[in-house]
Amino acid sequence: MSLSAAEDNSGSEIHIPADIDWHMLDKSKFFFLGAALFSGVSAALYPIVVLKTRQQVSPTQISCFKMSFSIMRYEGLRGFYRGFGTSLMGTIPARALYMGALEVTKSSVGTATVSLGFSDTTATAIASAAAGLSSAMAAQLVWTPIDVVSQRLMVQGYNNSNSSKNVIPSVNSCRYRNGLDAFRKILYADGPKGLYRGFGISIMTYAPSNAVWWACYSVAHRLIWGGFGCSMGKKEENGVIGGCGYRPDSKALVAVQGLSAAMASGFSALITMPLDTIKTRLQVLDREENGVRKPLTVLQTVRNLVKEGGLAACYRGLGPRWASMSMSATTMITTYELLKRLSTKSQESLTS
Repeated sequence: MSLSAAEDNSGSEIHIPADIDWHMLDKSKFFFLGAALFSGVSAALYPIVVLKTRQQVSPTQISCFKMSFSIMRYEGLRGFYRGFGTSLMGTIPARALYMGALEVTKSSVGTATVSLGFSDTTATAIASAAAGLSSAMAAQLVWTPIDVVSQRLMVQGYNNSNSSKNVIPSVNSCRYRNGLDAFRKILYADGPKGLYRGFGISIMTYAPSNAVWWACYSVAHRLIWGGFGCSMGKKEENGVIGGCGYRPDSKALVAVQGLSAAMASGFSALITMPLDTIKTRLQVLDREENGVRKPLTVLQTVRNLVKEGGLAACYRGLGPRWASMSMSATTMITTYELLKRLSTKSQESLTS
């Protein structure tokens, strides 16, 4: 897909870098650098994911500050990284599936929508939504079992804390030494389906969430450039105000990408938060029936949430999730754009 790199704004042009399509990328460099860059992003944001997960499975409202203090006091810094090794192992294949599906879909759908006569803005939004949908579905093949294992390790540490004993009585009582031990025990107890607990709700959560996010991001990105691009851009050496071109510098590009990502994350988090809470509980909590622990169903999970506080209970952990999504999306999109430019086959492909 090749869309215009210039945005019209009151008679002046804002020259933003052209989109980089799938065929322009060096695939081996793209996946190798992507794995390294996104592993670093995951490490930086993982403590927020731990906070969000523990808040979601707690039957009572606990503030982020109190939760953080409890983890640091009883578990130390290590408590913020429970299950991180397992999560990191899944980052490489999951990101490879995600980025591959994202770029292939965006390029093919974008080309098709442009050929059908849609405007550049509409074509970009449609292509981005379709790409977000397909990439999320592809990545969940790897992420769901990784989520199940890493989240159980996260809440296992929570139940070990002296200050939070019995706060989550329905959490799986099996003890795990590490991610591999958890993988073996879950596989032995429940079979392969145990590793894919919540797969359906994960698809229902992340597929529309990604579709909404990428569509909102593309629209916000163009709206921001259309409204504020001239004031953020840097004049060309021979340019004057009124009908001339502006070329945003790297700081302006990053600022607009970050703001667009934060706006898209806030909207997406509000829409999909209840589904994410249900998904997390399905993957972590059990019910007891005749002395035997069994997985919760979606209906039972919803009933429990209604008893605990109704809709408000579905939004426990919204603060950490919004912060995590915003920071993750901001770093992800800026890193992603950098990755694409580092992975182009030739510098000539970047000329707009």
